[in-house]
Amino acid sequence: MRAQFVLSEIGVGLRRNLTMTIAVVVSVALSLALAGSSLLVRDQVNSMKGYWYDKVEVSIYFCTKSDARNSPQCDKGAATDQQVQDIKAQLDKMDSVVQSATFENSTDAYKHWKEMNPDNPLISVLGPDAMPQSWRVKLNDPTKYDVIQSAFAGKPGVKSVEDQRKILENLFGLLNGLQTAAFVIMVLMLFVALLLIVNTVRVSAYSRRRETGIMRLVGASNFYVQMPFIAEAAFSALLGAVMASGLLLGGHFFVQNWLASRVQFIHFIGLSSVLAVIPLLVVVGMGMAGIAAFFTLRKYLKV
Repeated sequence: MRAQFVLSEIGVGLRRNLTMTIAVVVSVALSLALAGSSLLVRDQVNSMKGYWYDKVEVSIYFCTKSDARNSPQCDKGAATDQQVQDIKAQLDKMDSVVQSATFENSTDAYKHWKEMNPDNPLISVLGPDAMPQSWRVKLNDPTKYDVIQSAFAGKPGVKSVEDQRKILENLFGLLNGLQTAAFVIMVLMLFVALLLIVNTVRVSAYSRRRETGIMRLVGASNFYVQMPFIAEAAFSALLGAVMASGLLLGGHFFVQNWLASRVQFIHFIGLSSVLAVIPLLVVVGMGMAGIAAFFTLRKYLKV
């Protein structure tokens, strides 16, 4: 088969069905961009989990004087220095689970609370005595929170044991929800793109049915007749994949150059993750278009 013939037939098909070709390119671009975004959101969530879960701590809070009136486990009043040291001694024995333990007294806790809540009206009312002392425990494996919870919850002088991972779960839940929404929309867009590809191939084949019939009469093979149509669909999908790749790259540079400087608590994925997705988009787009065109054309091979 001459490449010149295939290229000329692709050009003829694209010109005859320009409007539908543009619709195919745009729909494929949007669906593949959503597919790539879904994959990147998944990588982003996994990256954030690995980054933040390694930094989270388990906090063992001790009773204060005011807790004696509100918390049953603190009915004996504020925790004593001996109770604080007993907890530290037990933490030292759990070196297989505990990586490090840092003590935060009431004064430091009050200072940190004021820094995080500078406009809180309670600043003028509360003092350092209202802030509980705590051991900030860093674990070798952040998923072993239950070990600390079961070991220290209810101990004399201990008010509560809290895992910072719970704060992050809402954020990760939101990101997972966005990923699911992007996946659902991606499936719908891929279905729309598939229908457009099928209709475009059908219209193109119908408009050239006379040429196809002549080629079959003179002994042209099925592959020879099908190839221009399949290549036309694959070329349209390739243009869509290129547009989708451009959208993903544009989104990446927007995130890195604008969003990253304003949302510094998120560790964003790098360009390598985007570049790893782009070849997959090209293969999926062209493969989907080629397969759809192949099965659509089977009934047009008969004269």
